[in-house]
Amino acid sequence: LRGTLTWDQGNEMFHHERIERETGLRIYFADPHSPWQRGTNENTNGLLRQYFPKGTDLGLITDERLREVSIELNDRPRECLNDRTPYQLMARWKHQLQTT
Repeated sequence: LRGTLTWDQGNEMFHHERIERETGLRIYFADPHSPWQRGTNENTNGLLRQYFPKGTDLGLITDERLREVSIELNDRPRECLNDRTPYQLMARWKHQLQTT
């Protein structure tokens, strides 16, 4: 689906070379204090905060509730997708894979 991935500077990303090798993705790191370099991530965080405000104990959220939120977010049109939903684009991509 994508050829690159941009990550934050967190030390949890130390396996980036292995992930690049195994997936073929090129991984880039955003500059510190530059959230605009990770626009989709920042937007998704904002959408998630509508359901789970900062400080929410995610350990108390049920798997069912997480699935409900996932469905709602993936069925929500996005400007960056030309007002299509992630579900629509994934369905189109899966169809293309099946016909090739």
